[in-house]
Amino acid sequence: MPSVPNAILFDLDGTLLDTAKDLGHALNTILLEHDYPSVDYSIYRNIASDGAKGMLELGFGDALKTLNVAQLRQQFLDNYQANICLDTCYFSGVESLLIALNERNIPWGIVTNKPEFLTLQLVKYFPLLENCQVIISGDTLSERKPHPLPLLEAQERLNLAKPNTWYIGDAQRDIEAANAANMVSVIAGYGYIDKRIETDACSRPTYTFIKR
Repeated sequence: MPSVPNAILFDLDGTLLDTAKDLGHALNTILLEHDYPSVDYSIYRNIASDGAKGMLELGFGDALKTLNVAQLRQQFLDNYQANICLDTCYFSGVESLLIALNERNIPWGIVTNKPEFLTLQLVKYFPLLENCQVIISGDTLSERKPHPLPLLEAQERLNLAKPNTWYIGDAQRDIEAANAANMVSVIAGYGYIDKRIETDACSRPTYTFIKR
């Protein structure tokens, strides 16, 4: 592992918060409304980081090509927004990690592809997250991950004299964004990431965060 960072940026879903069950509930509600079979947690868990698009593709499969995707996406988002924090919780050890970063005066923030209206609604349930130094959502800027702009903007807003930033995430786009931003890439190995990505998607050294 490289030298101690002077800032850490985190992905949200699958890294700080375990949101899979609430996202899965939204998916299965929509599937039931359209007479499609529900999807088991063990199947949708590793797709949760892919948001509405990934979840709908999982649930409807090839049939999605014949359906109104925009309408289904809105139904998914509406249902998720209405039930955004029924089962969502911190991953084990995350809360204590964030408290430790605060105690050591190491600034940290969130960079997620989740839409801003959902991100800001969700973090209100977790005051420690709501009070972080910076939050960049998927529609905050003109680009989203895997483009490096969100990470670079978050780093800029932290106003670091000499940046040495780590980015911790659980998806291939997180690794690619960190690489492109010249940040240390750390995989949340406990999250929703496909284990093959831990070795196959890295153009620069990538480190695995302590598993639960």
